[in-house]
Amino acid sequence: MTAMEIKNIFAHIQGPIPEEVFETLLDKEHIKIEKIISTGQSTPVGEWYNQERDEWVVMLTGSAGLSFKSQKEIRVLKPGDYLLIPAHTMHRVEWTDSREKTIWLAVHYTACNRQKL
Repeated sequence: MTAMEIKNIFAHIQGPIPEEVFETLLDKEHIKIEKIISTGQSTPVGEWYNQERDEWVVMLTGSAGLSFKSQKEIRVLKPGDYLLIPAHTMHRVEWTDSREKTIWLAVHYTACNRQKL
């Protein structure tokens, strides 16, 4: 993408999608923004994400259920919902809507004031 070029977050989303799609929209030293399109996918049983960066995610369309290893309940996200997942918070996607495309916008970033251990 070049500077000042207008793009549309919903462009090029057509037909059935057999696998989850990850599209990087911006990738710089301390920040990565990606569009994720899910159609019924989930994290494989027994696997957990443990990411190096903080992740802020917003649900644009569809819905999903997220689990956090430190909590019992599944958190359901619907359009307009967003949350911050701090780095190294063990989490997984339990389900995504299989009737309509679930479109996420994920912002992965490194907090500037975080000290390295």
